[in-house]
Amino acid sequence: MNKLLALSVLTFCTLISCTENNEKVQLTDSGLNPEKFKTIVDGKETGLYRLKNKNDMEVCITNFGGRIVSIMVPDKQGNMRDVVLGFDSIKDYIDNPSDYGASIGRYANRINNGIFTLDGVQYQLPKNNYGHCLHGGFKGFQYVVYDVIKASDNEIKLSYLAKDMEEGFPGNTNCTVTMTLTDDNAIKLSYEAETDKPTIINMTNHSYFNLDGNPEKGNSDYLLMVNASYYTPVDSTFMTTGEILPVENTEFDFKIPTRLGDQLSKNSEQLRNGHGIDHNWVLDTKGNINVACASLESKESGIKLEVFTDEPGIQVYTGNFLDGTQTGKKGFKYNFRASVCLETQKYPDTPNKPEWPSCILRPGEKYVSNTIFKFTTNQ
Repeated sequence: MNKLLALSVLTFCTLISCTENNEKVQLTDSGLNPEKFKTIVDGKETGLYRLKNKNDMEVCITNFGGRIVSIMVPDKQGNMRDVVLGFDSIKDYIDNPSDYGASIGRYANRINNGIFTLDGVQYQLPKNNYGHCLHGGFKGFQYVVYDVIKASDNEIKLSYLAKDMEEGFPGNTNCTVTMTLTDDNAIKLSYEAETDKPTIINMTNHSYFNLDGNPEKGNSDYLLMVNASYYTPVDSTFMTTGEILPVENTEFDFKIPTRLGDQLSKNSEQLRNGHGIDHNWVLDTKGNINVACASLESKESGIKLEVFTDEPGIQVYTGNFLDGTQTGKKGFKYNFRASVCLETQKYPDTPNKPEWPSCILRPGEKYVSNTIFKFTTNQ
């Protein structure tokens, strides 16, 4: 009898222990374990933060790189799908350098030869991509830990102080990123920055969207719309040539929703130079955030993403360098063209093209940039 009682007590204690452990490890709707996002990077704590609205849409964010890790939205049957690429832990983000979901800075996209001149002073930046500076250099904002200024059920505000001459950029520049999840299934992204010395800045979000929630499937069936009559062509090193050319009668004409695979299958010098689409469009919206500058839609899932911005340009990247060698969330292989990036921005290499929209920020001024990712479903 005593042995039976002892066994019962042991079983009860084991159940309590398991219950407590399960409570401590509560997974997100997208299956992420917040414990795997807790570590120390450069002396600062990292974590996972969850936003949710009344429709059960969920957005998970880590302050490592200011990254959107997952976005759960309903498909046309009401089933929730995770529509962005990413990793299950901070360790994976560190071990597999990438831009997945990141808040990019100090300068998104490329700067020719990593050189620009501001107020008569020439600055040399890192050359980390085909001889150019891409996305802020070897340690752009995607690899830093943002400070969490505010975190609530529907909003998170992140801050990062980029020090003078960090990655070669002048000025102590305080940058903030605010992400707000609204009840109409939109994610509002607001970027702000101030500096104590003339500098350049161009921030964006680098989410890789897969609207089927299946990263092993390519993007060829997606319908893409870009509200633009012109684009900026590139050379074989992905650098803009300085031209602004019409999209009409080219593979870059997406003024009406067009099957992406139909355009990507065309044989052209520009598609060869970009290894597919990796180009900037000159938006017809001209800073009007109330008009969609782009949209992406999957007929299979019925999920549609609309993009709104007050920026003059958008970079569309079709995942041309994904090759199945990286394993992301839930063990999915990230195959060739398994996503589309829609990066609102100033044009690439703007610091060296004064006739293009300025990216210069001076003391006493405030840099402000806004983008909205809005999700809907079509039956």
